[in-house]
Amino acid sequence: MESAIKTIVTTFLSSAKGKEGLDSKTFQKMVKSKLSGIMEDTDSSSAIKEMQQNLDTDSDGKVDFQEYLSLIGYIANSMSQSKSEQTPNSS
Repeated sequence: MESAIKTIVTTFLSSAKGKEGLDSKTFQKMVKSKLSGIMEDTDSSSAIKEMQQNLDTDSDGKVDFQEYLSLIGYIANSMSQSKSEQTPNSS
């Protein structure tokens, strides 16, 4: 778990390259390169742009670390629900 958290943090920091947030181009590049294996529509620029706009709660045009964590939480929750739906109940 520790390495997963480190990966989440370092992925954001390396993508941001010292800036406080990911601009549109940087966010698209990060999603396409780092999340294409677990997310749908990562080949669609318009879908990624819509995702960025939904994450950008302060409407500054960038995805900051807290907003990025919302994306990670959404992905983790979706994966958890998917796994639990595949596992038969042991009643």
